[in-house]
This record gives sequence, C-alpha cells and structure tokens, in this order.
Amino acid sequence: MRIVIAPDSFKESLTALEVANAIEVGLKKIWPTADYIKVPMADGGEGTVQSLVDATGGKLVQASVTAPLGNTINAPFGVFGNGKTAIIEMAAASDLHLVPFKQRNPLKTTSFGTGQLIKNALDLGVEKIILGIGGSATNDAGVGMLQALGCQFLNQNNQPIQWGGEYLKDIVHIDLSDLDPRLNHTEIEVACDVNNPLCGPKGASSIFGPQKGATPEMVTQLDKALLHFSLLVKQQHKINIRDVAGAGAAGGMGGGLLLLPNVTLRSGVDIVISAVNLVEILQDADLVITGEGRMDSQTAQGKTPIGVAKTAKLFNKPVIAIVGSLREDYEVVYQAGIDAVFPIIHQVDGLEETLKSGQKNLISTAQNVARLYQLSHNR
Repeated sequence: MRIVIAPDSFKESLTALEVANAIEVGLKKIWPTADYIKVPMADGGEGTVQSLVDATGGKLVQASVTAPLGNTINAPFGVFGNGKTAIIEMAAASDLHLVPFKQRNPLKTTSFGTGQLIKNALDLGVEKIILGIGGSATNDAGVGMLQALGCQFLNQNNQPIQWGGEYLKDIVHIDLSDLDPRLNHTEIEVACDVNNPLCGPKGASSIFGPQKGATPEMVTQLDKALLHFSLLVKQQHKINIRDVAGAGAAGGMGGGLLLLPNVTLRSGVDIVISAVNLVEILQDADLVITGEGRMDSQTAQGKTPIGVAKTAKLFNKPVIAIVGSLREDYEVVYQAGIDAVFPIIHQVDGLEETLKSGQKNLISTAQNVARLYQLSHNR
C-alpha cells in the first residue's frame, strides 16, 4: 500500500514536515509495512520556505536586511536541494509583525529588505526564485524592493525618493537602467492569492491599508500615490500595472514586481504543487492524506488541502484530511475533492496546551483514520 502524506503546517504548533511525521507514526500502528511518501506542503504564505526546504532536502540561509522601519534584522530564505531555486517569503523581511503596533504607518514603511533577500539569492547563482508576498507592513508598490535591486525613483530634483508609501507621489522619473542584470536570466514566480487591483475601492490601500495602521485620510493619500506611480509606469515603461489582478497584493508589490523581467503571478499552492512534483508523486498512490491547522470555508478558496485534493482527483485517488480543528462552514471542502475530514482535538485545554498536544493528537487521529479505512476495505 502506497500512502502519500501531503499536509500544510499547523500554525504555531508544528511544521508541515512535523505534521507529516506524526501522521506517519499513527498510520504505522495499523499499516507498519506500507510505503509512505511524505511531501510537506504550503500555499505561498507563512511556512512556505520551511515546507519547500524540507520537501526538497534544501537549506535555510540567513541574510542581514532592512526591516520596514529601516532597522537591520536577520531574515531567512530557503534554497532547494539542487541549489538552483530559492524560496523567499516577503514576510521574513517586510512583515507587519516587525513593526511595533504604535509605529505602524504605511506612509513610512519600506519593502527594501525583500529586495535585499532577492539580491542575496542571486548572489548564490540561483536560476529561479519563488517569492511569497503575503503579510506585508508596506504600501509602497514594491518600490523599496526595486530600489534594493538597482532601480532608481527620482524626484523633481533628480534625487532618489525617501522610503515609504507617501513618497511615491514625488516620483517624476523611473530609471531601470541599473537594474541587477542577473534578473534577465532568473525566473521569478510570485505566490499571489488575492486578485485585488492596485488602486481604487478594492485596491491595496483601501482593502489592506487599515490593518497596517492607515487612517481613512492615509488610505486616500496612499491610493493617490499608487495611482500616480501606475500612471508613470505606463507612461515611461509601457506597462499597465493599475488594473492587473493581484497588483494590489502586499501593498502593491504585486504591481511593482511587473517592472522586473521574467515575473509571473500565480496561485501559491499551484507553485508549491509544481515545485514538489506532486502530480507525479500522486499517480501511484493508494491513499492521500492532507491537512491544516484549521479547516473552514476559506480552505475551499485555494488553500493547501484543496490543491492536494484536486491534484489527487486527477487520478481518482481517495483523499482524507486530518486537521487541527473545524469551523461549522467547513463542509464546502467535500465539493472540492476531499472525501473525509478528521479533527484531532480531543478536549479543549486552552490554546497553549492544545498547541503543545498537536503531535500526540495527530498520531492518535491518524491511527483511527487507518482503522476506519481498513474496516471499510475489509468488507
């Protein structure tokens, strides 16, 4: 019997690999001689770097970069086992958690550190970069990131603009001539799971600005700045970033990235499925196990378990999800390829204790899944 275990991480409890290991331990209590294939998964958000490093036998690399407020921090990125692909989470360098609550102000924050992570990956000679752009503290259209890669954004005095979303309004010239030439030979896949445009009522500033500390007045100011930036990009470089689906992701970084060569915006889980060769792995599976920390209706919008399930159904494979907990609206996942769902929490002990019990509960639930599956197939 060949069993593929392809879960996401259980946030704040276990990495995707640790989840897969625990599920394997539980299943082995019933099927000790089965062939287990563990594939740590993610959907482009938090945990993607660790999952793909684990899945490919890669490594983590530490880099000294600039945080959103300009201070220096150490941030990790991953390199696949073959050394040819880097995996970067924008959140490592430019996340909201790096900004103290009282200092959150997207008029001032910069994505410069994300560009430095890209540059560090280029220094290693990679041929491809996977970039997850969820969880930013910025609203600068990725201009800080582009500055780190050699782009110049000049004001009326022919001087570089300052860092922060408010200074986009001061740009009069966008000079790409000093862009790092290695980018011409490097493929960049951007994990982008929102379809917001750059500007307007559904744009970066209006939808995501408030959670980054923007007041209604700031939202208006930031939206005008993004519009000014998009018009300059179109006028000077013939690239229309204003209305592209996903351009508003990560404070407009989805749009700013389109100034780079060889960039594509894709679903995060689709990128991971391709990176780990999941289609090939699932062809010969007898059973597929997936999972995540909490399953609800949002899971059906393209999170890891649904990506795994849809891939498995290409070959009509049974799919069982083992999850940390459920919300009442989770049943929509049954329409998307998941055949059965098992939550692992046995009793409510408070969040801290529940998170600590994740491995033990996974083992127990996986064992019960195997018992039920075996019972149904012995009839």
